[in-house]
Amino acid sequence: MGSLTLPRKVVVLGSTGSIGLSTLSLFEESGVPVEILALTAGRNVERLIAQARQWRPAVAVIEDETKLAALKDGLAGTGVRAAAGAAAVAEAAAMGADWVMSAIVGAAGLAPTVAAAETGAVIALANKESLVCAGPALLAIAKAAGGSVIPVDSEHSAIFQVLQPDCAHRVARLILTASGGPFRTWDKAAMAAATPEQAIAHPNWSMGAKISVDSATMMNKGLEMIEASYLFDTPEAKIDVVVHPQSVIHSLVEYTDGSTLAQLGPPDMRSPISCAFAWPDRLEWPAARLDLAAYGQLTFESPDLDRFPLLDIAREALRLEGGAPTAMNAANEVAVAAFLDRRIGFLDIAAAVAGTLERMNSLGNLAVAQSDAVENAMMIDASARRIAAEVVAQKHRRL
Repeated sequence: MGSLTLPRKVVVLGSTGSIGLSTLSLFEESGVPVEILALTAGRNVERLIAQARQWRPAVAVIEDETKLAALKDGLAGTGVRAAAGAAAVAEAAAMGADWVMSAIVGAAGLAPTVAAAETGAVIALANKESLVCAGPALLAIAKAAGGSVIPVDSEHSAIFQVLQPDCAHRVARLILTASGGPFRTWDKAAMAAATPEQAIAHPNWSMGAKISVDSATMMNKGLEMIEASYLFDTPEAKIDVVVHPQSVIHSLVEYTDGSTLAQLGPPDMRSPISCAFAWPDRLEWPAARLDLAAYGQLTFESPDLDRFPLLDIAREALRLEGGAPTAMNAANEVAVAAFLDRRIGFLDIAAAVAGTLERMNSLGNLAVAQSDAVENAMMIDASARRIAAEVVAQKHRRL
């Protein structure tokens, strides 16, 4: 991992999103010495310009090529090179950093994450889709290159921290905790009428719109089950989810002797980011301290699979293996975008995902070819997006 007292070369993929902002905030608050090689963003050129002016990376990359001129103008005289496009993002990922934050939302993060893994860097992984779409291949690439993948999702970070390597064969269950999202206590009639504004109003965490909707549908837990299965080499049957509204316990590991170990902390993404940056050391920064007495009580409940069917859909995708998790993720991205655009209702998201998987399976489009893992995943992703768009269009016409 290298010393925390020496500048470490860093790339932040998705620097303008919530995880990227938290990463740069952590660096600033901790004062840890870093050399930023590259910052990348999707479309938020104004925020990227401000970040590049502060951190002075070698290059700033905007994926939206129509914003390249604005980026160049904003960085004039700074010495920071401006670039644009998906290929430029992947090139930034492969610049030879010691540590790469992979925080691009969606399947767009897969190719640059693999590019970073091929360099032997430590990958701080906040992009769920990289693991969901090509988890085993990504982990193998990182290992072969001499690097590693450290999860940044609070749930997987918690498991990573309490899973004892020497006792991995004695794990009975991995237990992921879920806040339950903004609709935890809503009935289905109210959920059917939910607006995008209500869906993105997460009770505990500050996140982007897409991730917030995934929390509201509990698809985030479905994706996390798949991630946990790959990250910790654990079958689906040994992964459970429990709703924990306070978001203090981030996940638990139960061992065969009856002991259950948990990792606790305030809901602040800078904590798992700091763990991924410093591991196996710990980074000193002005983190909020956990005051259990102030919480008074911690509560738990089973997820309601009738109101949140995407949990079961994700389990089925994991059981199907092959390209099912990739297709499920792609369909979810299409459906969430349609919901945020007010073209379908909230409950239609799960129905669209289920409908896409059924059609993909019936057409035999979930088989994984013996080819490049990224290329294969992107082919399945593209096919699922086409079908999901058709399913969404049918539901939109019915509204």
